[in-house]
Amino acid sequence: MTRRHRSVACNNCSVSLSPVGDYAVVFPPAGSGSWKWKTGRKLEGGGSAERKETDRDKGESLTLACSRSNPGDLPFNLRKMRVFSLENVINEFEVLSKDAGRQQTETLRWILEQNGEAEYLQSLGLAGRTDPESFKACVLDTSPVLTGKPITSISLSSGTTQGKPKFVPFNDELLQSTMQIYCTSFAFRNREYPIGNGKALQFIYSSKRVTTKGGLTARTATSNVFQSEQFKHTMKDIQSQCCSPDEVIFGPDFQQSLYCHLLCGLIFSDEVQTISSTFAHSIVHAFGTFEHVWEELCADIREGVLSSRITVPSIRAAVSKLLRPNPSLADSIHNVCVRLSNWYGVIPELWPNAKYVYGIMTGSMEPYLKKLRHYAGSLPLMSADYGSSEGWIGANVNPSLPPELATFAVLPNIGYFEFIPLEKSEVQDLEKSASTIHYIEAEPIGLTEVEVGKEPVSIQVGRHREGSRLPSTPEIQFVCRRSLVLSINIDKNTEKDLQLAVEAAALLAEEKVEVVDFTSHADTSTEPGHYVIYWELSCDATEEVLRACCNCLDLSFVDAGYVGSRKVGAIGPLELRVVRRGTFQTILHHYLGLGAAVSQFKTPRFVGLSNSTVLQILCRNVTGCTFSTAYGP
Repeated sequence: MTRRHRSVACNNCSVSLSPVGDYAVVFPPAGSGSWKWKTGRKLEGGGSAERKETDRDKGESLTLACSRSNPGDLPFNLRKMRVFSLENVINEFEVLSKDAGRQQTETLRWILEQNGEAEYLQSLGLAGRTDPESFKACVLDTSPVLTGKPITSISLSSGTTQGKPKFVPFNDELLQSTMQIYCTSFAFRNREYPIGNGKALQFIYSSKRVTTKGGLTARTATSNVFQSEQFKHTMKDIQSQCCSPDEVIFGPDFQQSLYCHLLCGLIFSDEVQTISSTFAHSIVHAFGTFEHVWEELCADIREGVLSSRITVPSIRAAVSKLLRPNPSLADSIHNVCVRLSNWYGVIPELWPNAKYVYGIMTGSMEPYLKKLRHYAGSLPLMSADYGSSEGWIGANVNPSLPPELATFAVLPNIGYFEFIPLEKSEVQDLEKSASTIHYIEAEPIGLTEVEVGKEPVSIQVGRHREGSRLPSTPEIQFVCRRSLVLSINIDKNTEKDLQLAVEAAALLAEEKVEVVDFTSHADTSTEPGHYVIYWELSCDATEEVLRACCNCLDLSFVDAGYVGSRKVGAIGPLELRVVRRGTFQTILHHYLGLGAAVSQFKTPRFVGLSNSTVLQILCRNVTGCTFSTAYGP
């Protein structure tokens, strides 16, 4: 659960104000009046408020006085007054990070106070205690935690790991921490790559909405964020307003929304300063689509008439309002596209004022970096922040680092964090190699107790970065999702191991063919079991190339358990299966049908038997297979 600064009431009326970063969130009661800050700044809706004292960093409350007149029956509205300062955001982050221990203790106390009446917490015997020691002693299991405040909606995870989405509570606290993460990372990003007032080409999409049996709305976490008014206000504050109207973002047809994102980006091409999406995959997919529809986009811009492929009335009406005949822009786009060599550098060519490309680029997104760099040309790539469907963890405060080396500073006031130290077994013989991979888990430790160079695991596996410049709050580096492993016998190969093997094998084929996407499966239907790697290729490859790639894949898994098992025949030859072009798009559409959003989609790198539908899609699209001879026939 996350923490938000406490709201405080006006001395003279029931107006509630909450300090959030460098601005106040005001929830005015029904009524009217003339509101303004003592400094003379005006609030939306009118009125005046006088700030008597404030010290956010010490956790003190605000005492406010305001004047109001003529109470009426105006509807309840959310009002915001912003004094947004990048320097203040960075300063506040530095203050928080230097006192992470106290911030964590205070955050845990706040969480337990807010949820003390929840049946779950009462059953654990905390008896009103809010200190870390009591929490660790009483809260020992991993059962779902019921909150003391209402859950406003449900977030759906992408479902790509286990084949079906998880249901995660979503409330205003998570929304507030999301805005804090956005502002913090933007402040550091903008210090290194400053942008002015412009627009962002954002490939973001909403998911379909379902209603739970309890009457709550369920949709993806990103959709819950995009739907909020606070998201729109924050994007305006950090100069990242989307080119596309809401009808495109929340459209029911992903392909039509993608086409219109591209079109709107081209219409505002001179104003676009950043290219972004939640995940790198979405950006790569968008420009892969652009390669096929650019001529149609040019025709729309030249004639000022939207393509007939856009059939959703709301999307068509919204985008048509932006279109005007612009032959010169169409000619410019056409000239760029015909001049480019294999689409290298298409982003800076079409959006000359863009400063960088931004999105989550770690973990399962790393395989897309090569293609993304191809499209981005000389533009820097920046990895977005570190989080999950359950909540945020850290912000990227070192934006100049390449995505492969990205680190994330944990924000100590957005949640209470514990890490499980992983100690490697001293036994290194082959028979015990699985223990080496599994590690020995020690007791959980607090945020400020992690050690440089150790490998703790929290929500996901992280690593504390050597040379971190923050004295209390650690910087962590994503390694892999620990629960995802390819295993037959005593072997254990992670998502990162698979990625490295695919990259090594793809080098043998890259002059003639490109690996579009990949996944894997541990086939135990035969004796002995063996690894199956699925590749989608950009074009056909010869048998000779595929055999070389297959052998390279097999040899690239260097885990001692795997190598030993292959040598003695306990694991069979690795199998490389090539699938039809478009197979991974079919998998994407399968998840969209389950309620996932494109901007939250991650290709599953391990497909188990529990994920039967995806396994069936792969199997029925196989066009050829090759078995490794790396360890003998």
